[in-house]
Amino acid sequence: MDRRQKLRQRSEEIILENQTAGGAILACPSFSQYNYSWFRDGAFIAFAMIRIGKLDEAERFLSWGNRVVISSRGKIEALEQKLDRGGEVQIRDFLGARYTAEGEEDQTDWPNFQIDGYGTWLWCMAEYMMESDLAELPSEWREGAELSIKYLKMVWMMPNSDCWEEFPEEVHPATLACIYGGLKGISPWLTGMKLETFIQDVRNFVYGNLNEEGYFPKYIGSDLVDSSLLWIALPFGLADVNDPVMMKTAALIEEQLLEEGGVKRYSEDSYYGGGQWIIHSCWLAWYYFETGRENEADSLLEWVVRQQKEDGSLPEQTTDITNEPPMVRVWEQRWGTIATPLVWSHAMFLIVDQVCSKSRKACH
Repeated sequence: MDRRQKLRQRSEEIILENQTAGGAILACPSFSQYNYSWFRDGAFIAFAMIRIGKLDEAERFLSWGNRVVISSRGKIEALEQKLDRGGEVQIRDFLGARYTAEGEEDQTDWPNFQIDGYGTWLWCMAEYMMESDLAELPSEWREGAELSIKYLKMVWMMPNSDCWEEFPEEVHPATLACIYGGLKGISPWLTGMKLETFIQDVRNFVYGNLNEEGYFPKYIGSDLVDSSLLWIALPFGLADVNDPVMMKTAALIEEQLLEEGGVKRYSEDSYYGGGQWIIHSCWLAWYYFETGRENEADSLLEWVVRQQKEDGSLPEQTTDITNEPPMVRVWEQRWGTIATPLVWSHAMFLIVDQVCSKSRKACH
């Protein structure tokens, strides 16, 4: 068995090992800060399970999220009332980004007001529905989906933390892409909600707030790019991969963040030094495949394969090349060594490896 085959097998094992009986997917079993289940990470991981035929496991995660959302009905309604009255809103008034395996709210000081996960969860639900060839949403999922959309309608234009738990005072195009993808994906099963205007409003907002140089910015008003901006095209389809704005954004990501085979998050990143991330190397590989650059895509995936440890586990990021090398030690002293295995890393490898395998051109 070669290293790529080994990583395929080990990735599936690690995903299944880190899903609880109740359906939650823990982000990393050995990293103290990641012993939670995120809606965002979990949705991408569940999508990987859908792609490799593990529909029961994907359904369990979606149902776990649904229970969390339904249990938050009172919180959603209270937020609506507070906003209608013009009352002061506190961070605890919003839904969280991560929960315990049992679905309980995270009570730490983590920057939990992030809304990308709820859009991503809806998108994954739609992917499950399509793969399962189901004509109607289960009634309990309909309740959770409608509640999520009600919540997103209230908060989608509010500043909130990005997918890296940073920049809480900003509005992030990658986050809005998650919402767009979720709404667009689930809308065929919720025709009564008439989501078309909401969907178009989100897209118009993103295109109406480009950087003046004609690319999608890390956040509205920023000159930075972030590798998560690739989500705008893949998988959420807010922009086509060949849209000139998307192409310019991808070119900047390639120019500024791709270095010796691995992709960084953004140029000012200092988390564990700001190294090269597995998931974003996979995402750029995916973009390359979809734009006809198969050889470059496969080279990126081979870089990912080389990052696996002896036991086949993938880290969150590598620190061979970083923006701020001294910060590696600072974070290690604070939280320990880099999260390994990061379940999301394994999920993204499986997703993009499958894209490669299905390519008409030979990948090896």
